[in-house]
Amino acid sequence: MNLKYYACVALATFCFLNTSSLEAQSKKKKKRKNADTEAVAQNTKKSKDKSIADFIKSSKEIDGLFKIYQDTINGSLQMIISEDQIGKEFIYFSQISNGVMDAGRIIKGSYRDSKVFKIEKYFNRIDFVTQNTAFYFDPENPLSRSKDANISHGNMASIDITAYDKDKKLYLIKADNLFLGETFSQVKNPSGPGSKPTDFKLGNLDKSKSKILQISNYPENINMEVEYVYSSPYVLNNGSNAVADGRNVSLKVYHSLIAMPENGYEPRFDDPRVGFFTTEMDDKTSASSTPYHDLIHRWNLVKKNPELEISEPVKPITWWIENTTPLEWRETIKAGVLQWNKAFEKAGFKNAMVVKVQPDDATWDAGDIRYNVLRWTSSPNPPFGGYGPSFVNPRTGEILGADIMLEFAHFSNRVFYDKVFELASTTEAFENNENTINDHKFCTLGAELHDEMMFASTVAEAAGATELELVRIKRESMMALIMHEVGHTLGLNHNMKASQLYSPEQLNDPEFIQGKCLTASVMDYAALNVTRDRNKQGQYDDVTVGPYDIWAIQLGYTPFKTEKERQDLLSESTKPEHIFGNDADDMRAPGKAIDPRVNVSDQSNDQIAWGIDRIEMSNDLMKDLKNDFSKTGESYQELRRVYYLLSSQKSSAANAISRFIGGVYVERAMVGQEGAKQPYTPVSFKDQKRAMNALSKYVFAPDAFAAPNDLYNYLAMQRRGFNFRSAPEDPKIHDQVLGYQKSVLSHILHYNTLQRISDSELYGNTYTLSTMMTDLNDAIFKSDINGNVNSFRQNLQLEYTNTLIDMLVGPRSSRYSNLAQSMALYNLKTIKTMTNSGGNISSKAHKQHLRALIDNALKEIK
Repeated sequence: MNLKYYACVALATFCFLNTSSLEAQSKKKKKRKNADTEAVAQNTKKSKDKSIADFIKSSKEIDGLFKIYQDTINGSLQMIISEDQIGKEFIYFSQISNGVMDAGRIIKGSYRDSKVFKIEKYFNRIDFVTQNTAFYFDPENPLSRSKDANISHGNMASIDITAYDKDKKLYLIKADNLFLGETFSQVKNPSGPGSKPTDFKLGNLDKSKSKILQISNYPENINMEVEYVYSSPYVLNNGSNAVADGRNVSLKVYHSLIAMPENGYEPRFDDPRVGFFTTEMDDKTSASSTPYHDLIHRWNLVKKNPELEISEPVKPITWWIENTTPLEWRETIKAGVLQWNKAFEKAGFKNAMVVKVQPDDATWDAGDIRYNVLRWTSSPNPPFGGYGPSFVNPRTGEILGADIMLEFAHFSNRVFYDKVFELASTTEAFENNENTINDHKFCTLGAELHDEMMFASTVAEAAGATELELVRIKRESMMALIMHEVGHTLGLNHNMKASQLYSPEQLNDPEFIQGKCLTASVMDYAALNVTRDRNKQGQYDDVTVGPYDIWAIQLGYTPFKTEKERQDLLSESTKPEHIFGNDADDMRAPGKAIDPRVNVSDQSNDQIAWGIDRIEMSNDLMKDLKNDFSKTGESYQELRRVYYLLSSQKSSAANAISRFIGGVYVERAMVGQEGAKQPYTPVSFKDQKRAMNALSKYVFAPDAFAAPNDLYNYLAMQRRGFNFRSAPEDPKIHDQVLGYQKSVLSHILHYNTLQRISDSELYGNTYTLSTMMTDLNDAIFKSDINGNVNSFRQNLQLEYTNTLIDMLVGPRSSRYSNLAQSMALYNLKTIKTMTNSGGNISSKAHKQHLRALIDNALKEIK
């Protein structure tokens, strides 16, 4: 036999053996698979045979809206869903129980999500589905049959049913992932644009460390406190002193599931002439140009006796003063809340607001949504002095609960951040904080009022005020803050136009303003009323609600018998005392707002005169600052604080004045309304010119920020440990002053402002773009360009010149109109012809620098 034969036999044998082996293995696998299948089937059968009682043997029952079972050994949760809850809508709401500023304003008491969800059953699963509430369909319109077309809901969770009680129609599901994960709400904020790798960042959610802290279950809601732990094996930034360990950060959150109210609440709709917070809805069955179905936020106040003109409500709005509140401020806080009863009486309700004090032995926590609490904290880095959020039913706009957070820092001389007075008014500061500023959930009145209160106290101290007057400033300031934040919880948003009510002369008349709201509304961010002539000093701040506040509460809460009654009241919007303008287009950012009357930290119906007075008052105090605020045996920290405080006041006043250049007055009256004015009216030539002259003198002039010669030598911070390691401790005077000047320039030369000046020339503006740009050029160069130019002016002139160049060839040059770019080029060439070689060596070098910049820019343009 040859080798080929043996090879064939061997191959055949191998194939036979291999085939047999494969068949044997296949049979073995099949047998094992059958056994596994049978085991699974048996286990499934056993599982199905188990009752709910079998799964909850080692658990504690917590009865309420959704019955909860918590395992007494490992703490895991199971939850009962009844069959009659399937297909129903519920409200979800979350609130931060405790947090940290480093995590991105995740702070104690702040309100988070509020949404509607529905529980649905799909075969052996229970789904929690977020409902889209952004649209309204008239149920009488056939279009309502397509209300779900191209509209997405959100399935937050789909959980297997563990057991079913057929007789009681109850489903048992595991609930750990509902609450220990970010199922209902995203807790960790995403990284914002421009964040750096070295910024403080939370790690990833660590479910093994996270835990349920407390479960409070009631017939109409369940409130669960959860501690989330975010871990990272390493961090580049360990955060502030408020963070014990940057690798493991705890955030505590209250989750609330609430039964959809069935109380006969009647929704009320928004009107642009009055400022309520709203839940926006688009009416998809309306052909109107404004198909809005926006629901205002308000409480469900119902008269006990509808026949009476004024009746107590069936259920008043009850506020609890938290037992952490300092005893000396409780009466002031209570008085501030109860001031709103004046407004509610006009709306037909007596004792609508009630105030109680949380007992020291209370068993309920301030985070319990059944209680509206005035809470008090002293945080490491407080973002506000007061904050008044509320949460609503997204289907109706009914306010279901509210809290007010108060910070002890409001009463201190504490400066929140090193740069709050130094560079807080620069463009960069506005851009970095734009998201927060425009978020209506955050009210920054407390911080603004804190600065104002320190300024008022500084003026009073310099004039030899008694301790009684200094306490009075604090009490009036606290009263105003409480009324403002309570106003938010009643549904009112800001009214930044309200400071226009009185003239400077009226505000300087102590008898006239006694007992009044100093503006039309406590919902403004008005400056404190501080008089330059101390003999005319009267009330510093609001001590009662204003006429606009009373009118707005009437519109929100009066039980109107007819729509005509409501419309008749709305027609009163043209009254001077009902003036309204909110911060929808925020005026704090350069170039944004168009109506200069809508502003913060201003006062009176002549803001230019008021601003000049505030600047001159600050300049007067600067003269004797070192003597007035240097105390034997103490460091110079207090002197430094007051210096930056006064400088900041000057900058704030200058910003208010700058808004008149290119400004347009806005009116919201309806067509044909009595007393109505045209929607857009440019600021007069006279007032724009007044504003430019004021800025020329108090912001751009060579001596605009002059201080006593020896003052800078004493602006020393008190050393604390090694707190100078991050930067040299010397005062950065040039950076500070340039920051204030840049803030004004950033608005005047913003592409929105320049566009508005050109466009408004078509409908009444006589302060033309060419006139304004020529005036600005003269203000910055004319007085000293032929001689010595001091260091402040050198900085200003270079900043201004670079801004003109950026308008032509910078990264944002395309945003500027052709008209603005033409004037920028014209002014650059004018500067070049004005710039001779006179002056000292520093001035000559500066002028050479200017010419070189302009020459290079002109080459680039060619």
